[in-house]
Amino acid sequence: MRSFKPSIESLEALPILDRVKLDARRTAVIVVDMQNEFANPKGKLYLPSTQQIIHSIRSLLSKARQKKATIVYTMDTHYPDDLEFKDWGQHAVKNSWGWRIIDELKPEHNDIVVEKSRFDAFYNTMLDDILRTRGIENLVIVGTVANICVLATIAGAYMRGYRVYVPINAVAYIDELSLYIALYQASKVYRATLVEKAENVEFE
Repeated sequence: MRSFKPSIESLEALPILDRVKLDARRTAVIVVDMQNEFANPKGKLYLPSTQQIIHSIRSLLSKARQKKATIVYTMDTHYPDDLEFKDWGQHAVKNSWGWRIIDELKPEHNDIVVEKSRFDAFYNTMLDDILRTRGIENLVIVGTVANICVLATIAGAYMRGYRVYVPINAVAYIDELSLYIALYQASKVYRATLVEKAENVEFE
């Protein structure tokens, strides 16, 4: 059997915008799976890079709320007999501590919470209906993890005609290669706009 091992240095540079300004009335911020299971050091599937993105997500949410943009939290949600546990072990069981959103990013009164059972937040949920009812056209997608639920949700958004923006410093990742692969797919295949920092996403 042959193997393939790419060199990071050989990978194509991706286009990244310094900043972007979006119409708050037509924009939703989607916070993907920032739950204790993934973003708290005591979680079963904890990813250390989640700690690096909390501040950037909070900054983004603060600006979005000031301009009354729509904010949606997704929650990975499972039940004790979920088939996914064969691959990932039991995690994010509904109403467990691990299932809850981390204290640093608790949803506020007007925020929307969407429970999902698979990687893509649009799959078998009401997310698309919620966004269309509000006239949403632009999605700013942040959270965890880059090459799994974040990328799957970007794909789901693209398939439904949304314009997607991804602030790179607000997306958690397993390692640099998996982050690059996710951003490459998001940009080249799903036509997402990559933005250098969440702090540089403005709403008007």
